[in-house]
Amino acid sequence: MDGWSGDSSHQHSWVQRESEAGQRSPPKLRPAAVFASANRAAHLEASPLRRTHLGSHLRAGASAGRRKRRRRRLPALPPRLPGPPAATMSASAVFILDVKGKPLISRNYKGDVAMSEIENFMPLLMQREEEGALAPLLSHGRVHFLWIKHSNLYLVATTLKNANASLVYSFLYKTVEGEDQRGPKRVYYSNVFSEYFKELEEESIRDNFVIVYELLDELMDFGFPQTTDSKILQEYITQQGNKLETGKSRVPPTVTNAVSWRSEGIKYKKNEVFIDVIESVNLLVNANGSVLLSEIVGTIKLKVFLSGMPELRLGLNDRVLFELTGLSGSKNKSVELEDVKFHQCVRLSRFDNDRTISFIPPDGDFELMSYRLSTQVKPLIWIESVIEKFSHSRVEIMVKAKGQFKKQSVANGVEISVPVPSDADSPRFKTSVGSAKYVPEKNVVIWSIKSFPGGKEYLMRAHFGLPSVEKEEVEGRPPIGVKFEIPYFTVSGIQVRYMKIIEKSGYQALPWVRYITQSGDYQLRTS
Repeated sequence: MDGWSGDSSHQHSWVQRESEAGQRSPPKLRPAAVFASANRAAHLEASPLRRTHLGSHLRAGASAGRRKRRRRRLPALPPRLPGPPAATMSASAVFILDVKGKPLISRNYKGDVAMSEIENFMPLLMQREEEGALAPLLSHGRVHFLWIKHSNLYLVATTLKNANASLVYSFLYKTVEGEDQRGPKRVYYSNVFSEYFKELEEESIRDNFVIVYELLDELMDFGFPQTTDSKILQEYITQQGNKLETGKSRVPPTVTNAVSWRSEGIKYKKNEVFIDVIESVNLLVNANGSVLLSEIVGTIKLKVFLSGMPELRLGLNDRVLFELTGLSGSKNKSVELEDVKFHQCVRLSRFDNDRTISFIPPDGDFELMSYRLSTQVKPLIWIESVIEKFSHSRVEIMVKAKGQFKKQSVANGVEISVPVPSDADSPRFKTSVGSAKYVPEKNVVIWSIKSFPGGKEYLMRAHFGLPSVEKEEVEGRPPIGVKFEIPYFTVSGIQVRYMKIIEKSGYQALPWVRYITQSGDYQLRTS
């Protein structure tokens, strides 16, 4: 692998001090990394007091007496200097409620909102639900409730000011939910709480309340999100609190390093990087065969097994990069990426200057970036259907599926969901390939094809009986849904041109690339 020597400086000046007035200028946040930059901004602004604060947090349990001693030992926080209201981005308190709205755990970060205000949340939520005006943001007087529901729990953040809602919601979702990629193979990334107990529900919160309190202390400070990386948190908050060496107040280096997402001293016998380029196709086709909506949502995920503190440089066939470097032309296929979002490890300033994706990666699995392409997509699997309904007798369905992608490619785990009348019975099927089954609770027939080569056509016929007395109401016809996954193929044509890895020890590392196209919201309406 070719070496690459780049600028290893990773220090971003988010908060600048004016020498004369002693004022703080507001941090300049890039929309692509609001969550990451807010973490860094709040952390750097609070340092070094924040580091002392974190050091004192290394304890086995949440002891009120130790908190009092810690408060006496720490110096008082300096008053906030006049200037732009940076605190408007923060949350005042965070609550975890059960399904009835009773608080299980709460954490007051700023003290400017009375904790009793949470009693107004559930009545307000039920009132809005009855009125059909339910919203993710509820207000009672001067207090605003930003909430999400997970399983049988409500996570609620309160604030008095005009908080940055996207930041608060990103924080709430980061703590409780993971990502589900659709397709035959489902890919998940874990959330913070699931690293400590498998399922996040009321019982697990009650059984692990000490751990939850410790996590809430470290996840947010004075209403600002801090370290939300579960791997870093596990270095100094363990599930068995008595294993901590409480006599030492050493802060884990990953908390105070410029590279807070990666620990030092990582070693592997074999150094490898696995790159997954995954694209989901969202498609809506009307009954006449015209494409109403089509877009591609892509993610690039990495699985990193590299020793030390390596620096990586990823090269894509980015159209803007090709234009800057003079590589644009008919021979060089390029892709114009939209709505690009990066992991916090990517140097945004460098990407803005020369479109170079340079970063020091976290260890293990993570999502490096996501992007979107609003382009006219040719349906990869085309569906033609004929539904004949004979009054008081039967309904017959004929579905033809055609693979409109390259012949050398194969779609795996294809599932075609065909809607049927809710009062249909006595199903009979005939398929040229695969198998069909009736799912009465969803009123659909699912035609499953394990392997679907490009350019092939297959047929499925279904016969259902109808009752002699029909329903009075007129039923709508839901669209046909399709699920699939095509490996070694991307719709947009995006390619990984190179991956350069450099580490001071000079070891050789192997990058591996895999391309996957899968269905997103893929629907075809019937006539």
